[in-house]
This record gives sequence, C-alpha cells and structure tokens, in this order.
Amino acid sequence: QVQLVESGGGLVQAGGSLRLSCAASGRTFSTDAMGWFRQAPGKEREFVAAIAWSGGSYYAASVKGRFTISRVNAKDTVDLQMNSLKPDDTAVYYCARRVLPGLSTKQGDYSYWGQGTQVTVSA
Repeated sequence: QVQLVESGGGLVQAGGSLRLSCAASGRTFSTDAMGWFRQAPGKEREFVAAIAWSGGSYYAASVKGRFTISRVNAKDTVDLQMNSLKPDDTAVYYCARRVLPGLSTKQGDYSYWGQGTQVTVSA
C-alpha cells in the first residue's frame, strides 16, 4: 500500500521559514518523481514544486527563489524548505507521488497524495 505522510506545517510570521517533510512508503521511492501542491481557502489546488528521480527540480513562479524541494532516496523522504514566507503562502500543502521518473506540474500526472498539512503565515 502506497502511503504519503506530510509533517512540519504550522503557524509562522511573514518573513519566517518552515520545512515540510513527506515520508513515502509502499513502492520503490528512488524511481518516482515527487511534487508539492497547495490549496488556499476558496481556491483550487495549485502546483508548488516538483523533483525528478534524478534530483532535477522545477518551481512555480510564485515560490521560485524562496522554496527549495529536495529528496533523500535512502530515507524515502522529500522535503520542502520554505523561506521568506508571505501571507499568500497560507494553504494546505500536499505531497504527491508520480509513478514515473520525470517531474510534472500537472495534478493529474500524480497517482498518490498525502493528507495535507496546514501552513498559516500571519502578517
């Protein structure tokens, strides 16, 4: 059974940092691309960042330069380091797993999803 469990969300002031972590299980991790998405209240879920099996990454324009996605294949984890947080970053953040090695920005390309973790950035 494939599972994704996110952790690390919370409340932070604008300008602060948080690190999200996603623990994966249930299939070989090193050959799958991983992604982070988020959904703010009243808005559709949107792409944040993705990382390929090789470590190549891609970011949404709104977070590029502030967020960093990384993976540790030996630990089956993918992290999202979030710096210089803004109130607009407030959302539920979801970890997603693709059963292909190449990264994607499309939600439909991901087969498995975590339950989400809340990130709240106060002004």
